[in-house]
Amino acid sequence: MSENNDALKKVCIICAKGTIEDVYAALVMTNGAVMEGIEAKLFFTFFGLDAITKKRMNRLHTGTVGNPAMRMPGNLPFPTLLGLLPGVEAGVSAMMRSKMDKLDIPPVDEFLEMITAGGGEIYACKLAMDMFGLKKEDLSDQVTSVLTIGDFYGLCGGDRTQIIFT
Repeated sequence: MSENNDALKKVCIICAKGTIEDVYAALVMTNGAVMEGIEAKLFFTFFGLDAITKKRMNRLHTGTVGNPAMRMPGNLPFPTLLGLLPGVEAGVSAMMRSKMDKLDIPPVDEFLEMITAGGGEIYACKLAMDMFGLKKEDLSDQVTSVLTIGDFYGLCGGDRTQIIFT
């Protein structure tokens, strides 16, 4: 990263969805920031908590219903009604994971380790934890702390900070 005084110094990313595509967007952006020397904090809330819950983190699914960007082989639009059929979402999710494996994209647990090893911080939302009956022990060891959104925003303060909601 160049020594530009106007450069981004800190990024705070909030992940509120638990699909493969939403979780990986947050993980890739956070890891990219860490690799560029930008201070990075990642906050998981609501269904995004699946990404840091030990039992679910490596079993995420692709959203097949209501996803207008979903494509079938041959770049044909994916009919939303197909997503309602039993096994279709699981099949599409397996296909996505297979494509990610071929590109050597790490599973969620390894991605979280990479982020924290590089100095990034990972947080869970207290409100969502309470709503879903989760405890800190249910979460990845890479989770720094369970915070309220107000506490998280407090960590995000300062000049040249960007907050991104995914």
